[in-house]
Amino acid sequence: MIKKILIAVAVVFVIAQFFGREKNEAPTRELEVFITETTPSKEVSNILSAKCYDCHSNKTEYPWYANVAPVSYWINHHVEEGKEHLNFSDWANYNTKRKKHKLDELIEEVEEGKMPLDSYENLHGDITELEKEVLIAWAKKAMNSY
Repeated sequence: MIKKILIAVAVVFVIAQFFGREKNEAPTRELEVFITETTPSKEVSNILSAKCYDCHSNKTEYPWYANVAPVSYWINHHVEEGKEHLNFSDWANYNTKRKKHKLDELIEEVEEGKMPLDSYENLHGDITELEKEVLIAWAKKAMNSY
């Protein structure tokens, strides 16, 4: 009985590899408006690039394991959900009130340790306390410029 279950699971796993979800792979991340308006420093740009843009822009740089189901489904779900909350690529489409709100949410999520997600940090490295402080200080300054 266990042998039949294992074979069935293996068959489902193999079949799942042929039914991948659409990836978040626009030609560019389209960040010009966001960068121009919020003027992140080189240090902040590096943090955003390393810890934020993969899930919060229109272009994700996928690791090799993102091509293996069921991990691919899980990663794509995280990206879709992340873009629903904040998409830096859509910054030009946000009104001033929404931009301020998004920056305020960014500050809150980072301060409370909710972002980046633990699952992201486990695979891509933690965000340090210094990086958090730098990111929060930049976001507060950017928010106050609106």
